[in-house]
Amino acid sequence: MIRRRKSEVLLQLPERTDQNLLVPMTGEQMRHHEENAEIVGQIVQRWRRMKFLSDKDQRRLTCCLQNMRMSCNSTYLLDLKTDHGVKADELLNLLLEALADPEAKAVVFSQWVRTHEILIRRLEANNIGYVSFHGGIASEQRPALIERFRDDPACRVFLSTDAGATGLNLQRANLLVNMDLPWNPALLEQRIARIHRMGQKQPVQIVNFVAKGSIEEGMLATLAFKRSLAAGILDGGVGEISLGGSRLNRFMKDVEHVTGHMGGGDTQTPDEECLSEDVEAAADEADERQPAAAAPLSGSEAEPAPSAGEPVTDVTPTPASSSPADPWAALVDVGAQLLAALASGHDSKAPTHPWVEQDSRTGARHLKIPMPPPETASRLADAYVEMGARPSFTCAPYLLGDNPAKGEDIAWAESNAVIYANSVLGARTVKHPDFLDLCMALTGRAPQ
Repeated sequence: MIRRRKSEVLLQLPERTDQNLLVPMTGEQMRHHEENAEIVGQIVQRWRRMKFLSDKDQRRLTCCLQNMRMSCNSTYLLDLKTDHGVKADELLNLLLEALADPEAKAVVFSQWVRTHEILIRRLEANNIGYVSFHGGIASEQRPALIERFRDDPACRVFLSTDAGATGLNLQRANLLVNMDLPWNPALLEQRIARIHRMGQKQPVQIVNFVAKGSIEEGMLATLAFKRSLAAGILDGGVGEISLGGSRLNRFMKDVEHVTGHMGGGDTQTPDEECLSEDVEAAADEADERQPAAAAPLSGSEAEPAPSAGEPVTDVTPTPASSSPADPWAALVDVGAQLLAALASGHDSKAPTHPWVEQDSRTGARHLKIPMPPPETASRLADAYVEMGARPSFTCAPYLLGDNPAKGEDIAWAESNAVIYANSVLGARTVKHPDFLDLCMALTGRAPQ
């Protein structure tokens, strides 16, 4: 796999600052949150006992988890009547301060259109121009919204769901606010990349609103673990990856981890809710009680959560001789080790192999493949380039100016990225049929 990191390719990007801002939940929010959390807890306990969930339980679990996340924004997302919540008012205070600069603009992401509705009320009440971008907008109308945000000085805020997390160029803004956190750190980075990309001339500020004592606070550890896992596998920080376990197993481990890290948050009384404290006061309170969570994030500083349910141990592969007499010796040696590991995994009486791990609860055996050091992967990439490969920073070569010509040998690797995202990051990436990949690879363009 030929890989170019964004930090190496786009050296001219400006500074980026990330901050998690913890905000309290109101009593009504916490009531909805706890009602659904109780059901989630019952289903998790059933999973621990049975290691099986019926389709009905899986649907209930998904629904309750979503309700917990929605309650973190406002009760309006659940009942379409009341609007108990702190995030919208905190966002307004943040925007009023940031937009004091007449040239400043901001992008606000939320998974739900209903969050847009409560934000729009506050923006209109304060005469702040905006556009709302979501999946319900017809494709032919979308370019006009983007152009208005870019060119109209009166349009200061770009409200978007995850429909706008990919493919949009919003460098006109230098402030991005996430009203809620996605499960997948790759999606979070896609949101941020709308403004932190080529063409951005200003330092970028990222603010993540996190409801204190809620499922969102638990998700912080899960996101940090997945981000560190991905960085470790690709950059050499983790010595191996684990093969085994179904998508449901991985999902349930995430649920157990998230619900185990929610913590106990303070709730606002009705009087406190009406006061609507400003952003600075909320940030100060968060700093006093959770200093680590409010600190700026860094990919190198993020530590894997120890109870994430996916053990990662260091296994160093046996290095080959620096100058073997037979150039095939190293390849044959690694192949023999792999075959021995496969044989050991299927024979319970065979000696334990260092690449085979057994689950103490279920007895299932998993094969753990040692990853090569970064230097080896770099040499492999260099070898591909020496053979004529032309690395490009895109997953769509048919969009390049020098798209493949007739008769030219090419390699198509988009499916590998999809497999990695689905298996390691727990993403839900859509996989196009193989014939579509082949068509684009062979012709250099997508079929009409």
